[in-house]
Amino acid sequence: MTPHNAANERIKRRYFGYLREAKRQSDASVDAVAKALSRFEEFTGYRDFKGFHVEQAVAFKRRLSGTDAQGALSAATLYATFAHLKRFFTWLTEQPGYRSRLRYGDADYFNLYEKETRVATARRERPFPTLEQIRHAIAGMPCGSDIELRNRALLAFALLTGARDSALASLKLKHVDLAAGSVYQDARDVRTKFSKSFTTFFFPVDPEVRQILDDWVLHLRRDLLWGNDDPLFPATMVAVGSDGCFRPTGLKREHWSNASPIRAIFKDAFERVGLPYFNPHSLRNTLVQLGETLCATPEEYKAWSQNLGHEGVLTTFYSYGSVAPRRQGEIIRGLAEAGRTSRPDVEEIANAVARRLSGR
Repeated sequence: MTPHNAANERIKRRYFGYLREAKRQSDASVDAVAKALSRFEEFTGYRDFKGFHVEQAVAFKRRLSGTDAQGALSAATLYATFAHLKRFFTWLTEQPGYRSRLRYGDADYFNLYEKETRVATARRERPFPTLEQIRHAIAGMPCGSDIELRNRALLAFALLTGARDSALASLKLKHVDLAAGSVYQDARDVRTKFSKSFTTFFFPVDPEVRQILDDWVLHLRRDLLWGNDDPLFPATMVAVGSDGCFRPTGLKREHWSNASPIRAIFKDAFERVGLPYFNPHSLRNTLVQLGETLCATPEEYKAWSQNLGHEGVLTTFYSYGSVAPRRQGEIIRGLAEAGRTSRPDVEEIANAVARRLSGR
């Protein structure tokens, strides 16, 4: 039987409830906190949290920061684990029964060294496909059955809208307006980030990609006679074949329960044409890069950012908008050229000012 401490379990349950209801954190976020606490409890032999002292935090950091097979963790995992523990023990100092046992500053001993923190929080270039690679992957997808048509339309829709995989799995036909060229991600039905509702107009990527989506929606409505509340990208129907094995046989009027099948479709599409796997979220980076090329004014970039579901342009810049090193070089060289070709002569400006002042 897994060892545990009953008092610890009770206070953890209260803390998890606090995170869900007061801090509005998702189940996935709470699970990450639970994993961090479990690591710490296992290290201390499930001692009561009331007996916490700073030496435990220091020794635990040394254990997890070690290079042995059991303790080696990535810098990002270490940073997240210790951050969860620090917040938990800070919260404990305000709880009845713990206030007299713990000091507020004790939780600071879970801080990593500045060097480790910089390594853990450093921004890294994330691979994402070019627009041409996505078009190539879509063009290489088969389209002989309803399942294959769905898969191809799924990739086309992801490029047109930048929708997250959880939204793709939960969208309904009624959310798509082909006449307006838009999709309304309604948080009452669609699993959007932070349960936020917003409208996305199809990004100007490729008329052929747009046609794939139009044909798919018309196929669902006209040929399969599906209605507004049916899924835009339905789950696969599976049945036992003549060989006694389970086989995909068509589409069922149900949503996928999670986004795993969507990621599998993306993986197959890119690998089919000899490209590395790019996950659905990476297409948002592709669209941000396209926006940097097409948008010429702050208003245009604001609209582009809003189309991705971001309330502020800074979110787009900070989360997706890092300039690739190659493009960075092109911009700097371009600015240097502009300076050499368009900068007026300094003496000419001085002479003009002098003439102006003398009234000539």
